[in-house]
Amino acid sequence: MDNLQKQKIFTGIPASVGIAVGRAFVVADEGEFCPVRRDIEKSETKKEVQRYKDALSETNKEMSHLKSDITKTLGKDYARLAEAYQQILSDPLLTRDVPNRIAEGLNAEYALYVVLDRVIKSFDMIPDPYFKDRKNDIEDLGNKILSHLLGRGKRQLSEISDDSIVIAKTLSPNDTVTMQEKHARGFVTEGGGKTSHISILAQTLEIPAVVGAIGILGFVKNGDIVVIDGGSGRVILNPEEELISNYRAAREKFIVAGREFEKLKDLPAQTLDGKRIELAANFDNLQELPFILNSGAEGIGLFRTEYHYIGRNDLPLEEELFESYSNIAEKMLPYGVIIRTLDIGGDKIPDPMLRSGKGCPTFLGLRAIRLCLKFPHIFRPQLRAIMRASAFGKIKIMFPMISDVQEFLAAKKIVEDVKNELDKEGLPYDRNMEIGAMVEVPSAAMTSDFISREADFISVGTNDLIQYMMAVDRTDETVASLYDPSHPAILRMLKNIVESAHKAGISVGMCGEMASDPSYTGLLVGMGFDEFSVPASAIGKIKKSIRAIERAAVARKITEILSIENPEQLKKELKRLT
Repeated sequence: MDNLQKQKIFTGIPASVGIAVGRAFVVADEGEFCPVRRDIEKSETKKEVQRYKDALSETNKEMSHLKSDITKTLGKDYARLAEAYQQILSDPLLTRDVPNRIAEGLNAEYALYVVLDRVIKSFDMIPDPYFKDRKNDIEDLGNKILSHLLGRGKRQLSEISDDSIVIAKTLSPNDTVTMQEKHARGFVTEGGGKTSHISILAQTLEIPAVVGAIGILGFVKNGDIVVIDGGSGRVILNPEEELISNYRAAREKFIVAGREFEKLKDLPAQTLDGKRIELAANFDNLQELPFILNSGAEGIGLFRTEYHYIGRNDLPLEEELFESYSNIAEKMLPYGVIIRTLDIGGDKIPDPMLRSGKGCPTFLGLRAIRLCLKFPHIFRPQLRAIMRASAFGKIKIMFPMISDVQEFLAAKKIVEDVKNELDKEGLPYDRNMEIGAMVEVPSAAMTSDFISREADFISVGTNDLIQYMMAVDRTDETVASLYDPSHPAILRMLKNIVESAHKAGISVGMCGEMASDPSYTGLLVGMGFDEFSVPASAIGKIKKSIRAIERAAVARKITEILSIENPEQLKKELKRLT
């Protein structure tokens, strides 16, 4: 290594676990398309619209090739990655709205930019990281269409060698498949998120990856030595030789650990003293289903349903939802599925769909269960679809962002009304389907005893609960360090929730990121949590942690641990539990 090259460390978002050491293959940045507005004459409209339609057609052909490549590499289940792009290409947003803007006198490039810019900005406001990441898919597809409009050649990765680590602004699913075929060791992007399509594919293909490594393209050169730590999100350029050796050793340990996790896949998540923990997976979209089925998960513990509602101008029909829910429930048998009802704010649904006469832009105002209770025409079709799907699998229903017991009872009342409707129509459903509440608001946590008396189960959403408890936006780098799951206030609150649930005779689970961190597994099991729902990629490591714990011994230490005031001492005690 050239001694003049200096080591530099970047921290991005862990996208796919694993460690890779290789040489940088820098994909030239195509640059962000910022089309220039050009007013066209009325006589040019027809020709301009046709030029746009030709670009759509070429992009569709590109997606068809992608679908074929993915099917060959991963199987037909993953072809939905390309199908999702093709569905967007056929959306009225592109087939109708853009030609309409061209007819108003805009050139095709700028018309496309105007239409997509409105959608992309709306995605920035969505609280769930998964749906924020859909913005990247829209941008990627928009760039592909614009490339064809501008006559730019398709990016090629054919020169990748088997020691390459690809570094780019963004990558498409097709690029990810190409990297796997060429045996690239990993990739880093400046854009993207943990649940973007490229991240999901990287996890499936077991390619170490880090996304969101902002600024790295300004420093990296082709041939630089690069280390990727897909677990921590660290990317190191031109590391010292000793560090390279350390990471290569860590990579070998990771490979050995992966083999150990594979051996545990069919074993129960059970402590040394026989306590069974239900270990389920979070579900965001259909692309993840094969990965979940192969992970050793005991069902889906958090089915986020928002993907049916985002990025469209009409509400999904009951039949569309029913087919989706029943299909997934059947595929997960003999395990169950916990379906969370719609959890987005009113600002993410076009006002005509709300029928309110005015927008609802406040994030901490009309969101989740509040929105659903205010707009039954949105809520009831989803409940009917869930209830009908329960005849085809083991389904539980869960209401998000419950703030007090009265809100929960109001939602349950609508479920009873839906049951009466289905009875009159002679449609089958599970009459004993359990109904649960998510505890992710401090008011719900403080009154969890009231809610537990009415719910069939409780699931703690730690991501929001910790933010609201600590008054910390963890996406704000100036205060993100204050987001601390091990803060005594959080731990005491969790213990209170567990005790309230168990006193009422119901189970209590956790579906936030805290559940997927093995450093907390011992503590949470000792507190008495009955179920964890984590990303499929975390199933192995959490199961291993559970199987190494003696629950009774940890439970006896909980009171002592919760009395520790010093944060550093507390962290040391938590390490002793793992």
